[in-house]
Amino acid sequence: MADDLRRQITTGRIKPGERLPSEAGLADRYTVTLRSALAVLQGEGLVEKIHGEGNFVRRPLHKIVYVGGWGTLDPWIAADAALRVTVHTTTVQAHGRPTTLLKVPTGSPLAEFFCISHEGESPHGLARIYIPRDLVPAGALGDESPWRETVTRFAVLSSPPAAVRETVCARPPTPEEASALRIHPAAAVLAITRVATDATGRVVEPALLVFPGDRVDADFTDHHMTDERQTQG
Repeated sequence: MADDLRRQITTGRIKPGERLPSEAGLADRYTVTLRSALAVLQGEGLVEKIHGEGNFVRRPLHKIVYVGGWGTLDPWIAADAALRVTVHTTTVQAHGRPTTLLKVPTGSPLAEFFCISHEGESPHGLARIYIPRDLVPAGALGDESPWRETVTRFAVLSSPPAAVRETVCARPPTPEEASALRIHPAAAVLAITRVATDATGRVVEPALLVFPGDRVDADFTDHHMTDERQTQG
């Protein structure tokens, strides 16, 4: 089944964005395990499953570049790929990893920004960003005017921090990440933990970023924010 569907997709018989037959219809047509075959195609990036809608041939996606230092996406590639970033904001009490990264007591009020980038309808990456309530930009949590980030940055603070430390690893996605990114649970993701600090050493913006491994390259360069601000001044 996977071989047959792969051939139809790669030869263009089934077009990008076209819906595959229903799973019941595929099960009638093929004798192999349906879920196993679809999992193979999802793992190869040929098919994506949209919950509640069905399985679709994945449209070709531009590969983006994550530029280390303060969470930018390469502006030329981002503009060419027509990426957009939507942001959902909420107030939470510090617990788990944000508590450790921010070095604050459990239960401290934080603003959580859940960011997800899309090219068309296909997700490209996601981030959870946490900021102490006293550092939240004006209007960022307003209900009447939902806050939206620029299309080239996974960051919230309006001014560059003094220093940024990033830790990178490759791992399988969590079930929530696999669903949000429409990838197979066994696919590899690039996970970046980014911690921004101010001139006093206070952690002001920790971010947990996740990108599908086949959709992003990461470019890291030593960069001193304070020196840059002094030069620009």
